[in-house]
Amino acid sequence: MLSVIRVHLPSEIPIVGCELTPYVLVRRPDKSAATEDVPESAPLDGYFLRYRWYRVQSDKKVTICSVHPTQQATLQCVFCSKRKALVSKSYHCSPKCFVDAWQHHKTLHERAAAENGNEEDDQLVRFNSTGSGVLSGTLSGSMSNINLASNGPTPFYPSSITQKNGGETLVEVGSCKTYTPTADDIGYVLKFECVVANAESKQVVGHPSTILTSRVIPAPSPSPRKLIPVNGADVMGHLDQDGRIQSAGSFTVLSYNILSDTSASSDLYSYCPPWALSWSYRRHNLLREIVGYRADVVCLQEVQSDHFHEIFAPELDKHGYQALYKRKTNEVLSGSTSAIDGCATFFRRDRFSHVKKYDVEFNKAAQSLTEAIIPPTQKRTALNRLVKDNIALIVVLEAKFGNQPVDSSGKRQLICVANTHVNVQQELKDVKLWQVHTLLKGLEKIAASADIPILVCGDFNTLPGSAPHTLLVMGKVDPLHPDLLVDPLGILRPQTKLTHQLPLVSAYSSFVRPGTGLGLEQHRRRMDLNTNEPLFTNCTRDFIGTHDYIFYTADTLMVESLLELLDEDGLRKDTALPSPEWSSNHIALLAEFRCMPRTRR
Repeated sequence: MLSVIRVHLPSEIPIVGCELTPYVLVRRPDKSAATEDVPESAPLDGYFLRYRWYRVQSDKKVTICSVHPTQQATLQCVFCSKRKALVSKSYHCSPKCFVDAWQHHKTLHERAAAENGNEEDDQLVRFNSTGSGVLSGTLSGSMSNINLASNGPTPFYPSSITQKNGGETLVEVGSCKTYTPTADDIGYVLKFECVVANAESKQVVGHPSTILTSRVIPAPSPSPRKLIPVNGADVMGHLDQDGRIQSAGSFTVLSYNILSDTSASSDLYSYCPPWALSWSYRRHNLLREIVGYRADVVCLQEVQSDHFHEIFAPELDKHGYQALYKRKTNEVLSGSTSAIDGCATFFRRDRFSHVKKYDVEFNKAAQSLTEAIIPPTQKRTALNRLVKDNIALIVVLEAKFGNQPVDSSGKRQLICVANTHVNVQQELKDVKLWQVHTLLKGLEKIAASADIPILVCGDFNTLPGSAPHTLLVMGKVDPLHPDLLVDPLGILRPQTKLTHQLPLVSAYSSFVRPGTGLGLEQHRRRMDLNTNEPLFTNCTRDFIGTHDYIFYTADTLMVESLLELLDEDGLRKDTALPSPEWSSNHIALLAEFRCMPRTRR
């Protein structure tokens, strides 16, 4: 007869909006063990599996810390508690938790006051930022000095949250094998029950197998990042249909390595909480983050083929995006092709139309290169070094901009966007440089065929000042650059060929360029002034540095604004991600551009 051997959940912490799918191992009538479902609609020898999900309710509901979701909250921010949109961010597990989160938390206050236009809110924000009586005593603007004395003005926090003892009640919330927790479940334990039932009588047979989850936590969300003007001029803007302020004739471009599910393994990131690595959690967070930026063009890296077709393309289509995709080649990678990642480029249909798509396969370029310059006896060795399955996706778009011509001459305004993910192996410096050079030569051909602005986005897996980065922004590489010493195949010789004619500039260098807007001091502190690049765009326990870039042709485009960078001080060092609120070990980069009039080109 059918029986249940074991049940367990892959993630110990349930999260609102993230589907829970238990692992159920059953023994079939033929004594074999299997994980296939046996639903009521297809019973096995007259028996099926019945599932139930319960919320274990009591008067002992626990409020969860918004920063450390595995911890119980003991304090609540008064300001946030009075604003429905901020309540989920109002809870903290300790004064130290709030102190550490203050720089990000006070941003929520400032933006809430600005959006509501409420004088009382504005006064409270100014009162808090000066450190006068914020926490039942004194609190500096940097939250470095905290006094929890009971005297002083109205406390920023109320008393600690209390619990009462009492009985428990099981409230049925689901009757399928899977269940997606809702906001009503926050703070409660869930109970999963699986039992064999008779197909005719519907009566259960034997004792049910059950499992209890940890308390349900809200899906963490990152503090909003602002778009910072950098051109020093006040540009008249308009509200688009999404309610976003955008300068007339400008457009925004997002680049983001989302960390594929196959790369986010517990073996690689054993120090990261399993719930924060799980794809069921990250996909919801990623979609919410990407859609929230409302970029006109979105360049994603490490998008698995199955996730592109099943999740990203259909979900972003609902928000007005058309999708294009190029999967990595799979000559090196093994396993299911659906799990192989690639580059995905999305654009808003109301802002752009698709003109042309180019796929760049570095494997094919490697084949051509070895045929041309590598002796036959060394071809296998050369291909083993060069064939790494990396690709680039190049898209040519035509700007619509609300059907208003960007160019006074009436010519079509075309824009070329390249999206790439360069080889990750740090010892293969020659391969990285060769891949970047190959991409640039292809872009030069496109530029030669049309007067067209070019954007080059992606994860280049190379640091600022490296040979690939130098080639991109300088148009050449110094023959004495140390990276050129790694060239066992001679593919970089003669080194004078390592040039290109595209006037590429890194978008984020606008934060430190002379003549940019005032008030950028705090953003310049997040930049490396030696390389004019962000201090980091990639964060793991073992590495903090910059691998991601948005480059643009400076003779055809100008930067209007940039998405603010993160502070290194705010990073969580105990996770593979910048913090559990973020869903990748990379941060998103976003820039707003304006096409220059053709008369200035």
